[in-house]
Amino acid sequence: MSYPNRPGRPERPKAAPENGPPGDRRGERPRERCEERPRGRRGGRSGGLRAAPCGGRPPVGRAALPAALLVTALALAGCSDAADSRAPGATGPSPAPTPTWQKVTGTPRTVPAVREFRAADGRGWRPSKGARIVVPAGEKSTVADEARLLGQDLGGMPVALGDQPVRPGDVEVKLAGKDGKAAPARPDDAPTGDTADEAYTLTARDTRLTLTAPTDAGIFYATRTVKQAVRAAGGLPEGTVEDRPDRAQRGMLLDNARKPFTASWIEDRVRELGDLKLNQLQLHFSDDQGFRIASDTHPEIVSQDHLSKDEVRRILRLAHSRHISVIPEIDSPGHLGAVLDHYPELQLRNASGRVLRGAIDISKPAAGKLIDELIGEYAKLFGVPEGSAAYWHLGGDEYQALTVSDPAASYPGLAQAARKKYGPKGTIEDLTTGWLNDRQRAAEKAGRDRVEAWNDGFFANTRVKADKNRTVGYWTGTEIGANDPARFLREGRTVVNLNDAYLYYVLGEPNQFTYPTGERIYREWTPAVLRHTAPVDVPASMTTPERIPGARFAIWCDRSQAQTPQQIAQGIRLPLAALSQKVWDLRKPALSWADFKKLATKVSGTD
Repeated sequence: MSYPNRPGRPERPKAAPENGPPGDRRGERPRERCEERPRGRRGGRSGGLRAAPCGGRPPVGRAALPAALLVTALALAGCSDAADSRAPGATGPSPAPTPTWQKVTGTPRTVPAVREFRAADGRGWRPSKGARIVVPAGEKSTVADEARLLGQDLGGMPVALGDQPVRPGDVEVKLAGKDGKAAPARPDDAPTGDTADEAYTLTARDTRLTLTAPTDAGIFYATRTVKQAVRAAGGLPEGTVEDRPDRAQRGMLLDNARKPFTASWIEDRVRELGDLKLNQLQLHFSDDQGFRIASDTHPEIVSQDHLSKDEVRRILRLAHSRHISVIPEIDSPGHLGAVLDHYPELQLRNASGRVLRGAIDISKPAAGKLIDELIGEYAKLFGVPEGSAAYWHLGGDEYQALTVSDPAASYPGLAQAARKKYGPKGTIEDLTTGWLNDRQRAAEKAGRDRVEAWNDGFFANTRVKADKNRTVGYWTGTEIGANDPARFLREGRTVVNLNDAYLYYVLGEPNQFTYPTGERIYREWTPAVLRHTAPVDVPASMTTPERIPGARFAIWCDRSQAQTPQQIAQGIRLPLAALSQKVWDLRKPALSWADFKKLATKVSGTD
């Protein structure tokens, strides 16, 4: 996060814009609607095939390939007018003709790049007239919806559900483990437990394309590879892709408290995250400037411009269909200004009686009760698919009582409460740690099993210890006390990377922040670069995917009017693409930045 009085950051030269001139400042562009098809186990049309004429019109919506690109791909593929190959006098239906097309060459061109490709001799695969997406397991398969989405992305390719022959030109989609056997059944949309569950295999052979994975998440990522490869090169080269991510947590944070965003804008970002194989969206919807989701328990705190609960549920349905976990954050004990405007008696005051905006008085029992009621309400709203990790973010950063040189002198009431609760040596740091432990228990009682807080909500040398299961969201090394990330790793904690030197997009560039560039992320950053610009100084065994499970790119709206939603979308496009590459594969990227930038633009459909 960021705040006006934080210590200064070293000046960085401003980079040239990666995305061309800023967008139209007149406001957000109209959204092109793209209706989501019903998910596999929850109903929707089954079985029937519909014709897909050569060069046919793709469905409306940005998920589908552009019409011009689809026409080009079909032209390269031909219209499959091969001669009948039956023997003279044979009866029965004619076998499907073998499509002909220009050979697909090179390696698959995707963002992030596939980790392994074994080339074979053949023409590869392209979308062609009469081709179908076949799901042998049928309509009740958890991958039927992934197949439908791929069909939509490929301009309306029909989906055939049920056990039937896979014809030349078809795409087959099925769950299978490494040994090729059927994968065990899992709940539909359940996020994966680790990166092995996100692996997939994609084989182009003899004009057919086969997608296999142990989970529907893996199948989803395979479909993203197909979509991008068709956009970049018209199809997939002959051979086999073996792919999986390096880090399990890969995502984006959106501060929609300081600046409201429409549900449709957020949904567009969800689609973008899914196409880049990113799997987390953190929503920071409460801060001093606004509380942006409707509330039934405390409607008085909700800002005029907010998301309805139905809009949130719609975002969640879309996110889950893309295998994206949504992480709600109600920040406390700081950043509560919009809430405390309606509870002045709970505002923190210093020794002179001055109110500290946004800070709640953690010595008062009513303060904890209020926040716990909100945690319970929103934990229920932000439901998760069966068997999924249930994330919650406590905040914990920039509590004003701990941003001064002598907290006990500046806030004697808190100091007295700490001594009363924890003994004569109790401190405000102890009291704050106890507050966050209590809020974590409230979140866990509400069913959340993955709880996180910002790194400046953890304090060294306190009598009260932060819950051992709490994940550290590491963002800065310039706060008062400057927690070194090495400390958390040596303590055995899990640390998620939100390094503000690379991954913070702060509107208006206050406090020496400059807009991050995809090029810097692509060239310099790795998950182990947690603070400043150098990898954390610990043994390599402490920077494994188990200890640093991934990273999030954060959009903070400190100066909310500095950019329009359209400009933000444009500004984050290449940084998100670069992040997706660096959390998917730790090896040095094969492409130069110039080539990667060109490819990222092409596969995103923005060229």
